[in-house]
Amino acid sequence: MSRIRNLSVSSFGRVKKSFSNRCVGVRKRLNTCSQPDKLCASPELNSLNRITTMRAQQNFTQPSPTYSPSHGQLHRRSFIKLAVGAAVTGAIWKPLKSRAATKLDPLPPGIKVSLQISGEASDEDLRFAQQLGVGYVNIPTGGEKATLENFVRLKQRVDAAGLKVWNIGNSNVHNMPEVTLNLPGRDQKIEEYKNYLRNLAKAGIFYTTYAHMGNGIWSSERENTRGGASARAFDQSKNPKGYWGGKVFEGPLSHGRKYSKEELWENYTYFIKQVVPVAEELGMRIGIHPDDPPVPELAGVPRCIFGNFDGYARALEIASSPNIGVCLCAGTWMEGGKGMGKDVFEAARAFAKMDKLWKIHFRNVSAPIPHFVETFVDNGYTDMHKLMKTLFEVDFRGAVIADHVPGMVGGARTGWAYSIGYIKALLTAVSSQKE
Repeated sequence: MSRIRNLSVSSFGRVKKSFSNRCVGVRKRLNTCSQPDKLCASPELNSLNRITTMRAQQNFTQPSPTYSPSHGQLHRRSFIKLAVGAAVTGAIWKPLKSRAATKLDPLPPGIKVSLQISGEASDEDLRFAQQLGVGYVNIPTGGEKATLENFVRLKQRVDAAGLKVWNIGNSNVHNMPEVTLNLPGRDQKIEEYKNYLRNLAKAGIFYTTYAHMGNGIWSSERENTRGGASARAFDQSKNPKGYWGGKVFEGPLSHGRKYSKEELWENYTYFIKQVVPVAEELGMRIGIHPDDPPVPELAGVPRCIFGNFDGYARALEIASSPNIGVCLCAGTWMEGGKGMGKDVFEAARAFAKMDKLWKIHFRNVSAPIPHFVETFVDNGYTDMHKLMKTLFEVDFRGAVIADHVPGMVGGARTGWAYSIGYIKALLTAVSSQKE
């Protein structure tokens, strides 16, 4: 502003005319870019259309389970105001750089109930989500399906059904031993992860869950829970094994030697310091999932970072970014019991206070380690009504999903319907309670 004050009247006139012409140019380009499938002539405006505008739509549009033709759209006049405002600050010409290391836009108010669906979801699967009354879906991918083209295809299908995508996962860059343990190919996997983030942003998705386990998710043989329902179990006395990406990890040493906690922390720091700048450029939230199960060490690999609250606090401090937060898998947190340092209610409050709580895996377990069964949401050792009440009280605005549901009579959808129904009932109950 001081520079403008020092300009002569004639100089100021030239600046004003230049800015006016620039705004006209912006408006003209916007007229050619009002359709999402058309490209602008300017690469900078392409970035604005595909990233900045999609972020605005996600952050400022409250989703509804009921389909509306205008659902999720930003009015053209509002968009023009947004673009012209960006032009004043120069952000329209360098949209990513200008937003780096800035505070994230707040999520829309309210707890979002989300359903996990397959990457090959049928029209019937989408109708099932509609019938459950959820507003969002989460979609896993991996292998050759983890491409920008597929992400766009999936999002378009979900949008057409009147739903929204909370995140699309990618098992190729989730639980990467190369990264966690500094194995050959580490830098290539980090680049693959960064490209995955870029592809999500191009598809209009700005949240993803990341897990940092070096030897997979560990389980023993499945066990039965209430009514004979089959469920995942972990019994440390029954030779459990780790599983991820088609690989099986076994003791006594899954990778041929013991790793120190210091090595794990160095490897995490190396990874996250490269990821943060990309996440901040894109406006991407990354919620980190706890180690499952959070046993202090499995087959020579410590679970010291995302296996307890203090580890999380240190990891978030190292990241030092508003874009790195928490996917709080309630079931996994319960598995750890007192070893987590805080119970699941205390953890939810603490992470929410940090503005780091973006997704909840809302499930229950029978008991803490060394032996647990992933039972029905209403059949474990934790009070799930209290957990939902906690989320409501801290103004949680992320997604709540059912997860690892036991198998029920009637097919796969029965268990998902039961869990989602229970979650929605709890949400209604806590929302209607008077303080």
